[in-house]
Amino acid sequence: MDKILEGLVSSSHPLPLKRVIVRRVVESAETPLSQAQCRAMFALGTRLVLQGPDPFQRQVGRQVLDAYGRFHRAEFEAFFNRGLVLGLLQRGYGELSNRDPAILDYIQAGLRLIMSCPSVLELFELLQVEALRLVCERPAPPLCARLCQLLGDFPQCLPRGRKLSLAFCQQLVRSIAHFQSQGTREAELRLYVSQVTQVSALLRSVWKAEPDTLLPSLQELFAVISAADTSFEPSVALASLVQHIPLQMITVLIRSLTTDPNVKDASMTQALCRMIDWLSWPLAQHVETWVIALLKGLAAVQKFTILIDVTLLKIELVFNRLWFPLVRPGALAVLSHMLLSFQHSPEAFHLIVPHVVSLVHSFKRDGLPSSTAFLMQLTELIHCMMYHYSGFPELYEPILEAIKDMPKPTEEKIKLILSQSAWTSQSSSLPSCLSRLSGKSETGKTGLINLGNTCYMNSVIQALFMATDFRRHVLSLNLNGCNSLMRKLQHLFAFLAHTQREAYAPRIFFEASRPPWFTPRSQQDCSEYLRFLLDRLHEEERTLKALSSAKSSESIMNEESQAQEAVHKTQVFTEAPCMGSEERTLIEKMFGGKLKTNICCLNCKSMSQKEEAFTDLSLAFCPPTSLENVDPKCMEHSEVKDDYVAQSNTLATSPAAETPLSNLEVNHGCDTIMNEGTIEDFSSEPNSENTTISELKVQNNGDMSQSLVGKNTLSVTDLLNYFLAPEILSGDNKYYCEKCASLQNAEKTMQIIEEPEYLILTLLRFSYDPKCHIRRKILDNVSLPLVLELPVKRATSPLAVVSGGWSVGVEISDTGENLAKKLKPSGADEVTCPQLVPYVLSSVVVHSGVSSESGHYYSYARNVTGSGPSGLCHQSTALSLVSPQDKLFTEESPCTVVENELDTEMPREWFLFNDSRVTFTSFQSVQKITSRFPKDTAYVLFYKKQNSTCGFNTNPANGLWVNGDPPLQKDLMDAITKDNKLYLQEQELSARTQALQAASASCSFRPNGFDDNDPPGSCGPTGGGGGGGFSTVGRLVF
Repeated sequence: MDKILEGLVSSSHPLPLKRVIVRRVVESAETPLSQAQCRAMFALGTRLVLQGPDPFQRQVGRQVLDAYGRFHRAEFEAFFNRGLVLGLLQRGYGELSNRDPAILDYIQAGLRLIMSCPSVLELFELLQVEALRLVCERPAPPLCARLCQLLGDFPQCLPRGRKLSLAFCQQLVRSIAHFQSQGTREAELRLYVSQVTQVSALLRSVWKAEPDTLLPSLQELFAVISAADTSFEPSVALASLVQHIPLQMITVLIRSLTTDPNVKDASMTQALCRMIDWLSWPLAQHVETWVIALLKGLAAVQKFTILIDVTLLKIELVFNRLWFPLVRPGALAVLSHMLLSFQHSPEAFHLIVPHVVSLVHSFKRDGLPSSTAFLMQLTELIHCMMYHYSGFPELYEPILEAIKDMPKPTEEKIKLILSQSAWTSQSSSLPSCLSRLSGKSETGKTGLINLGNTCYMNSVIQALFMATDFRRHVLSLNLNGCNSLMRKLQHLFAFLAHTQREAYAPRIFFEASRPPWFTPRSQQDCSEYLRFLLDRLHEEERTLKALSSAKSSESIMNEESQAQEAVHKTQVFTEAPCMGSEERTLIEKMFGGKLKTNICCLNCKSMSQKEEAFTDLSLAFCPPTSLENVDPKCMEHSEVKDDYVAQSNTLATSPAAETPLSNLEVNHGCDTIMNEGTIEDFSSEPNSENTTISELKVQNNGDMSQSLVGKNTLSVTDLLNYFLAPEILSGDNKYYCEKCASLQNAEKTMQIIEEPEYLILTLLRFSYDPKCHIRRKILDNVSLPLVLELPVKRATSPLAVVSGGWSVGVEISDTGENLAKKLKPSGADEVTCPQLVPYVLSSVVVHSGVSSESGHYYSYARNVTGSGPSGLCHQSTALSLVSPQDKLFTEESPCTVVENELDTEMPREWFLFNDSRVTFTSFQSVQKITSRFPKDTAYVLFYKKQNSTCGFNTNPANGLWVNGDPPLQKDLMDAITKDNKLYLQEQELSARTQALQAASASCSFRPNGFDDNDPPGSCGPTGGGGGGGFSTVGRLVF
């Protein structure tokens, strides 16, 4: 029968005829046959299955084996024995290699036929060994997939015992790593993917049945992808295994992997790069989840070098995956994380910038809902990156044009995304027992490290930095090649805006800006430092302008005219720098205002006038005992019970201003009040003669005492109204009138004729006690209005006086001997009403302590631009500073107004800058600071004029400014990028050192420390609080 059948199937008869005859032969299998006949039929069937030249003959062989094996099972059991199977697996069959999948097809068919026979158990044992041998020989995908199919159908053939089972799983992982697709056509690729899927499915079933094999398998997987052997590149088919790893294990696996000291950086880098390559695998799920988890885990343990290297190596590959719809979701997730977390340098983002436009156009052409959704996500990502790395219009303008029709995220959303994505904010994604990063606080603001009692500088710098328009002007200056103080301030502002450090150490700026009479590492007066700093910046800019003008003249003049012109130009800048707005210095533009002082002789009615520039107005207190000596007739309209000093820091505008307005001292029942910064101090600095301090030391105010008797809390409005109130010069303080040639009673009035963009107010809290010969601090609480209106009486016609000097023919002599006494205004008041200019509180510098020689400074601040923060530009209720000639107070109580203002306050818009620590706070905290902490009192206030942009474009058309700030110059950006990388390296080194020192099973914690080593309210050399402890958890050895 076997010979007839063999001849038939190989004959040239028509195929239908051969099929009919074959069917009859198969049907005759039921008839009894001898053992030899059965063996012959089994041998023929085997030969046809394994060596048949065409599908028909192989089909006939399977039919013969199946039919005769079922009806003659005992004979087939004897034929399909251990020797046959072992020979097939080790030697093959004839010319057929033992690595041909047809061998496994035949064995699987034979196992089905003898499943009920006792001998099958022997074959199972044989196949357990042979299966392990096969995977150790790294079978090709077709053979490995066929083996896995056989083992899936017959799990009894899987290697048994923990040792063999572990070895099988590990070797199967390595076999997958060697898989390579043999074709490039779609059908071939689909077949390859299905083969890989079969293999990974078998591993999943083994892991599920024997959970102990999972972790060793993953260890083997990591060993494969972390190998540094460049001659072998593991297959991306390994990505098919990721979807079978339970996501519940992600935390413990990533923690173990990133904290294991046995895992070297090179191995981790290689492994992470290869995992990112897995994004190309079409059917794998959760690859992006594991990649992002590993990136976050590395950031949490501060291994930033790995993150930087991997991002720069793979960012373009990840971006290119967005072209393929099948892998686009995972690729976009990884791309977003990599870009948003890489915040120390634009390098990674700029690698993909050239490819963005073409991808956007491709998405638009698709018109598919999925493409549109991905385009919206990509657009949001691109906007975030362009916002963070502004200053490259030549790169970004084509992108902006391409995505102009897409929705743009709000600035608040962009800030939130960036703050949550930085590497220094990743520690929250892992358990708290990992060390806490010392990156930027949740506020996104940078602190300043205390360099040793330098809180007076830190608080002032933070207030200036938060003066938004001033900061933008400073950052926009082109100061390349200049080593000026302004350049150092620009450098400091740039780092405060862009560094990733929690706190920055301003050593260079401190050394450059410290007044020479300030003793290093000792507490100083922040108000005095502020005046010195602004004066230095002002004088420096004037000098540079003069030198620049003189230098430009040299190119068009001969030698003689050069010298003359240089002298002339220098004189012009020295004598009248403020004649035109374009010639004013930045300090004058931002903080400069003008006061006009009028003194009218009550005898001859002659008038003397003087205009005086100022950068801050200072108000001081006087003991209430001074009111005992006030004439009751002078109390008729009085509203302030304390004497005060009105002190203004003035910028020189002509040589005449070098002679300061003399101190008008009063000791009529009142202790002398003086600020820490004295004019003697100022004059010790070169060029400081051009900056004068007018100190009007007044005993009492007859117009402002009465209504404040019984008031518990003064307000800034009270002191400013008092500053502007008129005073009568009489008695011992009579005015010498040149026209009368004698001392006469006179009326003195002060008016603000030009308001500053930023109004700086200093409350003079340090008084000299002549009895004890010490400086005491006045701890009186002062209410701070959130909104106020400043009366400004602008000049309507040119004055007949030189700016900064007294009127012609008027001489004020011996004013230091005269006493000023503020009385009820006379009828000499001007009729014109001043213009009320609205201001909003921007910053408050607080002094904590009881004396000027000790204590601590910190500041409250918020971002206020010309239009002000939302909710504050259109206040219906405001504290007004009305003209002293009209009415000194508004009807509404300051406290009531403050409560109304608080209702409109935006949440989390106030910041507390305490050296290296920056936290969110509220205006309520600012207002209540003294009531809660009696030694903490507001000292220097910054108010921002509303409805003004200072001539500065804060909304560029392309929106390419970060936080609305101008783009940084290249050298500044390079310096920041370099420092950010250095910071990441420092953090990484610290984390590694900490990990090495940590006990393997201990967990220790130390609480967050105070910003200084000294007690609260003091100022010490250290900065930065403590962090959480570190512990190692039960580790997995990768």
